[in-house]
This record gives sequence, C-alpha cells and structure tokens, in this order.
Amino acid sequence: MDLVTATDQVTEGMKAAFRRYPTGVAVISTAGPDGPVGLTASSVASVSLAPPALSFSVMGTSAAGAILEAPSFVVHLLGSTHAGLAHEFAHTDGRRFTPDQGWDTLPSGEPILPGALAALRAAPLHRLPVGDSTVVVAAVLEVFHGPDDGRLIYHRREFVTSPA
Repeated sequence: MDLVTATDQVTEGMKAAFRRYPTGVAVISTAGPDGPVGLTASSVASVSLAPPALSFSVMGTSAAGAILEAPSFVVHLLGSTHAGLAHEFAHTDGRRFTPDQGWDTLPSGEPILPGALAALRAAPLHRLPVGDSTVVVAAVLEVFHGPDDGRLIYHRREFVTSPA
C-alpha cells in the first residue's frame, strides 16, 4: 500500500467517523466589505472561561475568507427552529440574511440573529492554518441569549431537531 492510498483511506475513515458523531450547529456571521457574510459551522467549541474564548474551524470559501479577515464576528448557536437557516448557510447558493430569517445588525456592525439560542460576538485571537482549514480561537466580547427552543444537531449529514 502506498502513502497516498493510506492517506486517502484515513481521510475517508475520518469523514465516516465524524458523520457518526453528532455536533451542535452554529452560523458565524460578519460584516464583509460587500455586505453581510455567513456560514454554517459544526466545529464550535468553548475554549476558556477566564478569559472567555471559543474556537471553530473554516474551510476556504469566500465567506470563510471574509470571516478570517474580519476584526469581529458573531457565532450563533442554533436551536430547533433554525434547521432551514443552517441548511441555507451551509450551501454557497443558499439564501442568506433575508428579512424572513429574522436578522438585525449590532451597533458594532455585525449581523445578528436575535432568535438564536445564543449569539456570541467575538474577536480573533489566533488563526492557525491546518491543511485545507483554518482554526480560529476568539475572545468572546458579548453574549446575547435568545429563546431556548430545543436542539439542533448535525448528524449523518443531516440537521436533526428535537424539543427542549
């Protein structure tokens, strides 16, 4: 077995392993140079409480590039009523920041979804390129709590909801 094949097998095995692992769902948004940008992420994690910090990873899309360049962004932790929105933000041709999705703008300029379980305005502390992704560690600047409307998880390539 050559190294390329072994690497491909590990990559496919890793994809299959993480499909089996349910994760929370978030939308990360920022004010880009041409208007609001955002993407769906399932890699958000709490890093530290003192100081408050979180992490996530993004891949090389135009929305990811805008988030990586932004001085601040908002990480929205989504609940059961936002499965459709998560799907829209997961695809490059998805509808984003429409009035019916419930978006508003913070005084600092970032788009915010007040109906999310929680929205955390954050500023990047570290950006670490890893392969085709970038891991971001960010300081949490503000926290906004929305309605506690149930669970939204990503499992086996599907958004799955359940009541609170």
